[in-house]
Amino acid sequence: MSYEAVLQTVLDREPEPSGGTTGSDVDYEADGVRYRGYLARPATADGLVPGVLVVHDWLGVTDATRMRCDMLARLGYAAFAADAYTADVRPSQQDASKVAGALYGDQATWRARLAAGLDRLLAEPSVDPGRVAAIGYCFGGSSVLQLARTGADLRAVVSFHGGLTTGPEGEAARIRAKVLVLTGGADPVVPDSAVVALQDELRAAPAVDWQVVTYSGALHAFTVPTANAPDFGAAYDERADRRSWTAMKDFFAEALQH
Repeated sequence: MSYEAVLQTVLDREPEPSGGTTGSDVDYEADGVRYRGYLARPATADGLVPGVLVVHDWLGVTDATRMRCDMLARLGYAAFAADAYTADVRPSQQDASKVAGALYGDQATWRARLAAGLDRLLAEPSVDPGRVAAIGYCFGGSSVLQLARTGADLRAVVSFHGGLTTGPEGEAARIRAKVLVLTGGADPVVPDSAVVALQDELRAAPAVDWQVVTYSGALHAFTVPTANAPDFGAAYDERADRRSWTAMKDFFAEALQH
């Protein structure tokens, strides 16, 4: 699909493979609730490919989320954007904090919806169930860390400028995935104290393989090309966006190898 110029520019950093890619919205259901995600994958592939679950920011599954799925497909992954909000909920900027906040306050529902999205990804015949990762942006970054805490069978999770919270004592030991946290050095939403608290929690779970990378000067939403609200602590940062995407690619090259 085609995107507005600011998104297309980011997408085109990854060259289109010779065999092309496909992308389409996907309706799915879990426990009687309807969801609408997005699936992108290589159009031609030799055998099974690694799968990546992509979790949206607080606006839901938008073109910004679809574009990241398309970028992953260009890298050879089957990327599925899970819908944490349900099919009929796509909040405005004004309502997004309320919709996301409802899930922050209802962890059981939040985690169940993420698990439903992961199940839908795993239902794809082309996905190698032994090589699956999850990434997320802002609210989605918090989400993939929540999913990891459930003990989900993931090889890797990557949080892009996600909110960082700690869990009940000992819960981090359930994490099976390698963890990469990419955060902005000037992000008022994720202060240094939150980063330190998460690191301390992960240190107490010595079996967990984790990394935290902080990008100097980067505000919240530093990978979102349309973010332009520096007075509210959120703005796109091309350098941090490029560096964090490269960090994810290097991380996956290790974590999702055969």
